[in-house]
Amino acid sequence: MAAVMSLAIETATAAETLRNIPLKDLPGWTSGDHTGALAAFQRSCTEIETTGHGFKRNARYGGRREDWMAVCNAAGTATDPRSFFEEHFLAFEVNDPEHKAGLLTGYYEPQAEGSLEQSAEYPVPIYAKPSDLVAFDAAGQKATGLSYGRMTDGNAVAYHTRKEIESGALAGRGLEVAWLKSWEDAFFIHIQGSGRVMLPDGGQLRLSYAAKTGLPYTGIGSILIKRGILTRETNSMQSIRAWMRNNPDAARELMWQNQSFVFFRKVPVTDPSLGALGAQQVHLTPERSIAVDRSRWMLGTPVWIDTVLPPEAPETAKPYRRLLVAQDTGTAIRGAARGDVFWGWGKRAELIAGHMKSPARIVVLLPKSVAASLGLAPGQQ
Repeated sequence: MAAVMSLAIETATAAETLRNIPLKDLPGWTSGDHTGALAAFQRSCTEIETTGHGFKRNARYGGRREDWMAVCNAAGTATDPRSFFEEHFLAFEVNDPEHKAGLLTGYYEPQAEGSLEQSAEYPVPIYAKPSDLVAFDAAGQKATGLSYGRMTDGNAVAYHTRKEIESGALAGRGLEVAWLKSWEDAFFIHIQGSGRVMLPDGGQLRLSYAAKTGLPYTGIGSILIKRGILTRETNSMQSIRAWMRNNPDAARELMWQNQSFVFFRKVPVTDPSLGALGAQQVHLTPERSIAVDRSRWMLGTPVWIDTVLPPEAPETAKPYRRLLVAQDTGTAIRGAARGDVFWGWGKRAELIAGHMKSPARIVVLLPKSVAASLGLAPGQQ
């Protein structure tokens, strides 16, 4: 009986949040080029078919791995992207009861000058995941209010803060994977969750997310707003970095307010056209990958966005409509109608990602069998 009631609640919630609409009715759908979206989806399918680790977590509108296998099998031989998505998916406009309008932000892959050796020119360490960082069991989570930390004398305790780590808490343990020129560069690689290190010999090294301490994330932009240094209108990554450059000592103190700290692993740049690995463990595609709330959506879900670029973007103002694939997640990405677009790397990507806080119409594409399991197929609603 409890299982039946739970299913009924899930079905009612889905019907309230998701409204079925024909794909062909979406402005820009029939004229859009979906080739890049199909290629990104095929990369997601490779992970779903071989590992499918995302299905170890429950996603409210995600369905089962079996529901995705037939679609992925069809994707492998698809030659007409638009026909493929129209044949195998149903489209649902997302209406989050908690947020009246969808919201899109952006992120990118920072590039920073660095070295594999420490020197006076490259003093800032990037660390690999330490062995004493562990996932807590239920008792540890209850004792600390955290999901991750370390064990000390058999007791679960919080991990070192950003200030403690940058003051030497992990020094001498051989965890350094690279050294950067500035603390500011390191901080923004932490915020973005990946980065490219431009080495002195002209080579490149990719830093891919490995773990985080589990301490709370604090957006430093909001702190600068509270201090009267920035306003909500002027708050952007660019304005924060400009203030940091002009106030280097105060910048260190500001960065320490964000206690969360990220660890990385180094990987080679095998395909320069793709980004770092996202949460799905597939390489992100610029303007085709999106981070979502994975408690709502399964990684691999196609997502149609209808929005506008920020006024700081180099392009003229016009609707930005595109099909992307959910391949990543993030601490601040919460809610059904919330997304974070991966813009790639370089000046344009940094500019758009740093300013993007755009309202959006968000439409998800669910495999027909997933829609049926949620009671959302035509004739079920």
